[in-house]
Amino acid sequence: FAVEAQRGLGLAMMRVLGFDFERGRLDVSAHPFCGGADNDVRITTHYDEADFARAFMGVMHETGHALYEQGRPQAYIHQPVGQARSMSVHESQSLLMEMQACRSREFITFAAPKMREAFGGSGPAWEAEAILRHYTQVKRGFIRIEADEATYPAHIILRYRLEKAMIGGDLALADLPGAWNDGMQELLGITPPNDRVGCLQDIHWPSGGWGYFPTYTLGAMTAAQLFDAAKRADGDVLPGIARGDFGPVVRWLRSNIHEQGSLHETDDLLTRATGRPLDASVFITHLRRRYLGEE
Repeated sequence: FAVEAQRGLGLAMMRVLGFDFERGRLDVSAHPFCGGADNDVRITTHYDEADFARAFMGVMHETGHALYEQGRPQAYIHQPVGQARSMSVHESQSLLMEMQACRSREFITFAAPKMREAFGGSGPAWEAEAILRHYTQVKRGFIRIEADEATYPAHIILRYRLEKAMIGGDLALADLPGAWNDGMQELLGITPPNDRVGCLQDIHWPSGGWGYFPTYTLGAMTAAQLFDAAKRADGDVLPGIARGDFGPVVRWLRSNIHEQGSLHETDDLLTRATGRPLDASVFITHLRRRYLGEE
């Protein structure tokens, strides 16, 4: 999968999602991220010529972050009230695009022909159903950033338990590798063969990012609740995604999240947007529908 073909597909899908290339760009890095400055939002991805699927969804994820940054209120862009509300809200915007919208049957049905065209693919493996199955498979693994949305919370629960124990003085640093391995066995039924794919895989603790991990699962829960509210508010959200029109969902996010900046506390922001505080049952219902076929 040639890098230029992957880049071209990613750029095309960024336009579909609503990224403003007059105020941002796509580049390459070892690990994907969203950064830049006010009205100059830069996202990156990492390409693998043996597997286009990961970079593709990585771009969708970072575009979600970028849309939040590009949608902040221009009148207050340089003031505290014009900043993003919190990291859990920021993660909700990236996960809403990647997990809720872009792993939906509607989006994959739209994107599959674009993928075939970009890479010259043909045959059953390139049909929308096969691609959807690839993007919604569940598999236990050692690496957090490679985990699917069903097993990902287990990785976060482990890290939360361990950092809480270390901060509280109940777990010595020297005992972390063993506690990590025990936790992985308890939560996922697997034991890392070494610390590289165990307790040393993340940059958060060495770089001082203590207490950050929960924002990922809080973001996933928030994303599910926001996407559910958007669909209830506008019946054209899913039909729009199916035809490659993200206008309905992005307009809803602009009005209810992006343009609100930091005006409201996170709980108040979510209640105003969805009618209730953060509720894990919405995320659980989403997982049951997608992976167990429950209605």
